[in-house]
Amino acid sequence: MITRPFGRLGWPVSAVGMGTWNLGGQWGQLSDSEAIDTIRTGFDHGIMLFDAAESYGVPHGRSEELLGKALTGLRHQVTLVTKIGNWGKRSGDAVPKTSTDLIRLCAHACLYRLRTDWIDVLLCHEGNIEDPSIYLETFALLKEQGLIRASGISTDSLERVKRFHEGGGCDVVQLRYSLLDRRAEEELLPYCEQHGIAVMIRGPLAQGMLSGRYHAQSQFAADDMVRASWNPGGQARERFLKQVAEVERFSEHISPGAEMVEAALRFSFSHPALPVSIPGAKSPAQAKQNAAAGREELSSELRTKLRQA
Repeated sequence: MITRPFGRLGWPVSAVGMGTWNLGGQWGQLSDSEAIDTIRTGFDHGIMLFDAAESYGVPHGRSEELLGKALTGLRHQVTLVTKIGNWGKRSGDAVPKTSTDLIRLCAHACLYRLRTDWIDVLLCHEGNIEDPSIYLETFALLKEQGLIRASGISTDSLERVKRFHEGGGCDVVQLRYSLLDRRAEEELLPYCEQHGIAVMIRGPLAQGMLSGRYHAQSQFAADDMVRASWNPGGQARERFLKQVAEVERFSEHISPGAEMVEAALRFSFSHPALPVSIPGAKSPAQAKQNAAAGREELSSELRTKLRQA
């Protein structure tokens, strides 16, 4: 597994990490034992960074709870990232983030679910926030208390990143970037590279599209809360069909399946900003496959071909 410095923080991290959104039941049912085995397998194959959020899972927080269980005894060997800002929104009972105390409340709850005394990176999960001052103030306090080591925001907005950075609270940015969505190359990735902001890539496989396994006739289970809208009549159907066509063009250069997954992941972490890619996994086999992609960067020749496709 390639290791690299995590932005100006300088921490050694693996080029491929693991996102745990799809381990909590929102992408279809998964037993606790399967989820824990998936996390452990990722660690055993070189994954050093794990990402969660207070809102991931059914019920809320389940992904953090599973991650805390899986990393028992391994805490000092991994970089742990989580996000606050969306607790209770799915059920219509959102915790307001209107004061330092309320944000501290959410942070302490994350510490409890993750079974840890500290969080390496705590991110604001409100990607369109207009005024981040409450988060900035609270993150500074949590750092002072030794409860978090670094902070930042998960967003695709350069303007929001600038507000966090200029406020002194942007050590890390989590952003969307993949072969199917390269908008971050225009301004956001260069800005992070220029200022030494560590980058985490979410959606490097475009929610599974870049496995090449899906086609216009694919059906998604009703309990797959993320992809059920790709079915006929769903609100995301048009975008799904467009991406199916785009993936077919990539298949002229890379075979669907393991080869495409490997190339897509390597594309995501081969940018000069030296990001960490955080694909999800729903089985130990997927975790092992994702980790294997971290052995080397994508060749410049294949990168050029895929970009042109």
